[in-house]
Amino acid sequence: MTDWTETYRGAVPPWQCDVTEHFTIAYYFDRLEEAEANLAEAVGLGGLPHWVEIARRIDARFARELREGASFHIESAVLSVEDGLRLGHRVVDSANGEVVTWFAEHWDLSKTALTDHQRSTLALSVAEWNGPLPESRAEPVTTAGFIPTARGRVKHADIDAAGHFALGAIVHRFSNSSAQLGAAIGMDAAFMNQQRRGFSTFELVLNLSGRLSLDAPYLIATGIAHLGNSSLRMIHRLTDPRTGAEVARLSQYGVNLDLDARRPARWPDEIREKAAALVIPVG
Repeated sequence: MTDWTETYRGAVPPWQCDVTEHFTIAYYFDRLEEAEANLAEAVGLGGLPHWVEIARRIDARFARELREGASFHIESAVLSVEDGLRLGHRVVDSANGEVVTWFAEHWDLSKTALTDHQRSTLALSVAEWNGPLPESRAEPVTTAGFIPTARGRVKHADIDAAGHFALGAIVHRFSNSSAQLGAAIGMDAAFMNQQRRGFSTFELVLNLSGRLSLDAPYLIATGIAHLGNSSLRMIHRLTDPRTGAEVARLSQYGVNLDLDARRPARWPDEIREKAAALVIPVG
């Protein structure tokens, strides 16, 4: 295997679309888990459950939306074995061959090293990344100012093959958090229905640093790291409330979307005023 290979093929069911009328971002990550496992087997890493326990960073860039009924497939590749393990995935519209979403992954192997055989095998499979380069974004300098946006416990349906809080389930909780933040600034269900608006994400950076198992409690708190004319960047922190330890962090960058024109729309003054009060210092 010396190039990109197909690791998933499917379609967008109507029930997996959100209020913004396109494929819910959590389901991209649900399909990504399948693609990761297929790639891991293809390049000789064996079963993925052992590997998903390590710290990972996933950069996602959404170039174009997928709407209900769209057919798509995922192509994946090893990008590098020099600094940890780097993987790439591209979501392709099967109807026209256009790449609609890019995922770049970095696996931290400082505590779980590859064997010499695995390293040499992977080196033969390295492909070229032709997607967008990850942007450098400032991180919060404090968690003061974050507001609680999700709380609950890990359910049976949330568990992956390794017995941990699954990737798609985690991102679903972050999506719920963005709705809670929206309500806090006035972008609630009534506003979105009356004004035909939705929040459309174009960039995600997900850092996974811990694990939660079945029935573990979780807490998510959210702050605003950037407020533009039509854009907003949220930072979500998922923690174990029993210890306060961070399990995952998501930087979510998106825009106030006009659902009819499918174009960004300026934030109303009243929403901008409420959002400005939740902007957190970054550096």
